Amino acid sequence: MNDVVMIEIPVDAAAAPALRDAESRERIGQLVSKVAWLYQGKDPLADVFERTSHAAAEAGLTDTEIDAELAAYKAESRT
Repeated sequence: MNDVVMIEIPVDAAAAPALRDAESRERIGQLVSKVAWLYQGKDPLADVFERTSHAAAEAGLTDTEIDAELAAYKAESRT
């Protein structure tokens, strides 16, 4: 890990034994670092929804038209 910083985070009692030894804490710390990286900035899924919504509005699509398309797609998927 680069630039390791020691922090304290609360965990439930069932998780505590997994953090007992230094090697386990290091592996879990690497996992926490990777997960935390995902939450920096905008949520990627929210960003996709926002861009899609903006593109649909620019194309002149209304919520009613989108709902109708979704309903048609769902009906098609069931048959």
